[in-house]
Amino acid sequence: MLTAVKRTPYWPVVTHPVLRKVLPGIGLSSIGDGMSTIAIAWLALQIAPPDQRGTWVALAAAAYVLPGALGAVAFDRFLRGRSGAQLAGWDAVTRAVLLGAIPLCFVLGALSPVLYVVLLALSSLLSAWGKAGRYTLLAELLPDEHMLAGNAVVNVLLEFSTVGGPPLAALIIWLVGPAAVIAVDAATFAVLALTYGRAVPPEAKAVSVKATSGRSAGFQLIGRSRELLGLVVLSFGFFVLFGPVTVALPLHVSQDLHGSAAQLAGYYTSFGIGAVLGAILAGYLKNWPMRLTTVGTVLCFGLVLLPLGLSGSVYIGWLAFGLCGLTWGPFPSTTTVLFQRAVPKEQLAPVLAARGAVLSLASPAGALIGAPLILALTAQGALTASAVGMIGLSLLAALFFALRRETQVADDRSS
Repeated sequence: MLTAVKRTPYWPVVTHPVLRKVLPGIGLSSIGDGMSTIAIAWLALQIAPPDQRGTWVALAAAAYVLPGALGAVAFDRFLRGRSGAQLAGWDAVTRAVLLGAIPLCFVLGALSPVLYVVLLALSSLLSAWGKAGRYTLLAELLPDEHMLAGNAVVNVLLEFSTVGGPPLAALIIWLVGPAAVIAVDAATFAVLALTYGRAVPPEAKAVSVKATSGRSAGFQLIGRSRELLGLVVLSFGFFVLFGPVTVALPLHVSQDLHGSAAQLAGYYTSFGIGAVLGAILAGYLKNWPMRLTTVGTVLCFGLVLLPLGLSGSVYIGWLAFGLCGLTWGPFPSTTTVLFQRAVPKEQLAPVLAARGAVLSLASPAGALIGAPLILALTAQGALTASAVGMIGLSLLAALFFALRRETQVADDRSS
């Protein structure tokens, strides 16, 4: 058994002297974040005036995501020369302190909806840099041949949060309340901060890479590279096209299928299980062409999403959404490894932070598109339209990368 485990691409990652100490902290904090996806909206419902609940739920959800894009630009000059461990650690400290202030204010009776949204927004200001630092640390510690497996291990931990986090949150909310869930999430970030502080050796934390000149260096580097720009556009389009699904699926279940909340939860559980399996699979794809694999992921996602919009069966929908999760699983790992290979380590953190800032806007933009799309096409039609859009996007991306490759070959021959 142990011999078989040692033969997997993950063995060098999980036995790495630094990563074997950091990975449990990442896994714990991802579970906490998975719990907060439920608790943030539930606490907003609890503290908001009855006639304004929808507004404050939307503001709370946006506040936990969108400020990361602002922070990627606002703190670029101060953070772009820092090591991956520093960036990830500082984000964890920020999350722990500001999220921890929410249950404290709640217990003291001082948590108004405005203060709640402000604390959530401040807690997420460094989120793009924290994510960038996580993958930059992998690039700093792992050789190229283990990079994809390292990304996959981290993404398995992140995807598992969608499976384990919501049920744990529901249990704690039932026993204590949503503020307690956010307190647990803050505690997991505190553990993660301590992990980066103690597990990562001083020489890894002290790495201060040479910062590039000019503001928003990450955006500039992406803009100058057709390869990176194409990857960002592909990811952004993919996330925008998935946005209407998050709006249409609940309506499809409740109105078209006349289903229950439990049936809706079945869709997301199926997706989460598929995503975990897909993330595990990603580590075995290191010999595959990464660009083709990445584009193929979007194509397959669109193809397996089609039955969800075309079928009136809950069971077919569960299976289709589970397959969506399976095809999604490798996407974060393959796209990130393409950036890690294309960008020098000293420039990787600002580039990944810039990419994270752009992508953080994609899903909310897609959700906003979802409302008029559902009015025009119905919920089931919106699901089908998203699937067709993903298929079209993947074909355009394949054409772009094929033409770019031909241009590179022609340039090489002429030189």
